[in-house]
Amino acid sequence: MTHPAQPTASHFINGEYVEDTNGTPIPVIYAATGEQIATVYAATPEIVDRALSTAKEAQKAWAKMTGTERGRILRRAADIMRERNHELSVLETYDTGKPLQETLIADATSGADALEYFGGLAGSLTGEHIPMGEDWVYTVREALGLCVGIGAWNYPTQIACWKGAPALACGNSMVFKPSETTPLCALKVAEILHEAGAPAGIYNVIQGMGEVGGALVTDPRVDKVSLTGSVPTGKKVYAAAAKGMKHVTMELGGKSPLIIFDDADIDNAVGGAINGNFYSSGQVCSNGTRVFVQKGIKEKFLARLAERTGNAILGDPQDEATSFGPMVSENQMNIVLGYIEKGKEEGARLICGGKRADMDGYFIEPTVFADVTDDMTIAREEIFGPVMSVLDFDTEEEVIARANDTEFGLSAGVFTNDFSRAHRVIGQLEAGSCFINSYNDAPVEAPFGGVKASGVGRENSKEAIKHFSQVKSVYVRMGDVEAAF
Repeated sequence: MTHPAQPTASHFINGEYVEDTNGTPIPVIYAATGEQIATVYAATPEIVDRALSTAKEAQKAWAKMTGTERGRILRRAADIMRERNHELSVLETYDTGKPLQETLIADATSGADALEYFGGLAGSLTGEHIPMGEDWVYTVREALGLCVGIGAWNYPTQIACWKGAPALACGNSMVFKPSETTPLCALKVAEILHEAGAPAGIYNVIQGMGEVGGALVTDPRVDKVSLTGSVPTGKKVYAAAAKGMKHVTMELGGKSPLIIFDDADIDNAVGGAINGNFYSSGQVCSNGTRVFVQKGIKEKFLARLAERTGNAILGDPQDEATSFGPMVSENQMNIVLGYIEKGKEEGARLICGGKRADMDGYFIEPTVFADVTDDMTIAREEIFGPVMSVLDFDTEEEVIARANDTEFGLSAGVFTNDFSRAHRVIGQLEAGSCFINSYNDAPVEAPFGGVKASGVGRENSKEAIKHFSQVKSVYVRMGDVEAAF
């Protein structure tokens, strides 16, 4: 019997499901059991070409529609997505292994938020009139053309919408390639957009590994590339896109600091540290994985953290009581276990967790290391798993310097009851998405993205519109032209 997660076909091109079994088979493994639940096939060169030529052709008519008409379709898609939230959440859990308790409120819902928000903005995308005496200049905000989106495996539905919604609102078409680890959810986004009235070819999904991504990024028909992924992948894709002078948005990794001063509310700070390290089993790029705790509250903080981490419920992710799921894949689990061993070898003090859970699937216990120093591997490299490093600090000045001593700059958080200190510290931290007395909130209304090696450009908010459109300026002369001869 076919598993309910098996999609109709591997790709969604020109408004319909398309299969081509000549591509490399990609097994879809359920992270909670290690079982194969579906198979898709990587896009062949023919499939890549078909998706790109279709999207290129469909884009012009889509751009000619009014923003209000495009917005209506995006908002209709948001409504459909909310109506189907339960089935989409079940699929997301099969795709990623994330607990249903989490996917029901954080995945399809945030995808729908993006479709609704950018659907609402679409009709307001106008240029400006610039008076120049009796002459004037007017500007027109135009679509870029054909956009390529390349997704990561931690938030497949959300990323497909975070990239698709602003692209479509601005009048672009999109070819989206999900991660080969989580190929299922983006197909549903494409299906829903088409059902909501998006013309055939406007939003297409094709499967594949790095080779397919490379073919998309280097194709001369493509005008823009938006990637969510690791820093090494980002650097490669950025370089390839630059050769073709393509627009890019790069949303990459981080090793973000979460700074807890000794006047902070302990339970809120512990809650922030849990959200910033253990949500999605730690597979979140903005996670605050370097938790700097002022020495005055260190042991109190660690005791409360260990106590609350002990409340995590590891189990079947399709059971809503489960609050902590597996790693997305066996490979990712092994990478994280390797980092845990390095933490032990380099002398960090293990507070809790530290091993693979004794159950089926790719579960790792939520792990906390204390007495971590800035030079330890677990404090320098992005782990992308449930491993929290707690570091001590004395003074504000010292912790700011240490927090900034990294190639990354995605996020940063501060917990303190002194609001002038909160703003003063955040003002000096080198990061794009910051939090005060909170961590990892990502509403679609707020810009999201990093500085330094953590990326280029911003997703969400009105800022995203700038990354999916370009401005044409037109000078209008009302009088005679003066010329030298």
